[in-house]
Amino acid sequence: MSGGILTPAKRPARVIVKLGTGVLTSGVGRLDTARIADVCAQLARLRMKGAEVIVVSSGAVGLGMGRLALERRPAETAKKQALAAVGQSLLMETWQAGFAPHGVTVAQVLLTHEDLRARARYLGVRETLEQVIAYGAVPVINENDAVSAAEIRFGDNDILSAMVASLMGANFLLILSTAPGLVDLKGTGQVVPVVERITPEVEAMAGGTASETAVGGMVSKLAAARLATKSGCGVFIASGAEADVIERLLAGTGPGTFFVPSGLPLEARKRWLAYFQRPSGTVVINAFAVRALREEGRSLLAVGVTGAKGDFEAGDIVDIAGPDGAVIARGKSAFGAGEIPAIAGLKGDQVRALHPARRRIEIVHRNDLALL
Repeated sequence: MSGGILTPAKRPARVIVKLGTGVLTSGVGRLDTARIADVCAQLARLRMKGAEVIVVSSGAVGLGMGRLALERRPAETAKKQALAAVGQSLLMETWQAGFAPHGVTVAQVLLTHEDLRARARYLGVRETLEQVIAYGAVPVINENDAVSAAEIRFGDNDILSAMVASLMGANFLLILSTAPGLVDLKGTGQVVPVVERITPEVEAMAGGTASETAVGGMVSKLAAARLATKSGCGVFIASGAEADVIERLLAGTGPGTFFVPSGLPLEARKRWLAYFQRPSGTVVINAFAVRALREEGRSLLAVGVTGAKGDFEAGDIVDIAGPDGAVIARGKSAFGAGEIPAIAGLKGDQVRALHPARRRIEIVHRNDLALL
């Protein structure tokens, strides 16, 4: 990391900066305008050095709570949706005001998981973001919590930022919150400076959040780091309260934890299959099929299948689990759940005899399969 990231390359460095509610506010619904102005100044300087910047910003629900004088985050989905509707415009006004002194225009982009799960919409989002960047504006992305119940209940912007990093082929993802980094609470009590690989021991260090306005804690940040590093993106987790934290991190001198990208990144379609889906069911396979998929890069054939769980149709995305129940892959099934019991364990010629009109008889073709 010495020397920073802004070295000559075929494409400008692309940096995703995710900011949590705790970074943007000083208490429930109270904007920390000085910190936001400082973040915008750092990002403006980064752009002047040639980097492309995308912001993923939390805070809409928290700002809605502040505007409506609520001290506690409500449990009811409809109330959280209403607060997001109130707070989202305040959030965008805040970002535009912060960037205005630097002559930078922001572009609001509200996303749901469904926007990234459907292939055509996934590609459309990518094209839109590329064009916003080409116009010289800074995309400010947030979950569309006002209409998306699932995202409010289960989602968080840590995961969204990692999905955006994967979608846009980012070089670095900076997750800034109130956490100073990954702290080894079970050992030294210090921030772990570098994580080469996210192991069970690393996962055991993670904890949740007790904030009234925040959603994700270190657990979600580790999940985001896992997704982004699999895409070839380096990930920093650090405190947004540190002075000049963005520039220091990217210069290799900042505090926090750096997660090293893992090997060669997955091809874009495989990333989409592996990390952008909500599987409709599970195909269970035997130990021989596990080895064929993992070690030989084979398609999943009926002879290696032992059963199916869930209610899915042909063309749906499914998990692929070994005999111990561990999910090892994800892919697009060519057969529905109701068809699989009749062909499980059969050889190719037997499957073809039952389905003579099919051009392909693989349960999941290797082009539609991503190992996890």
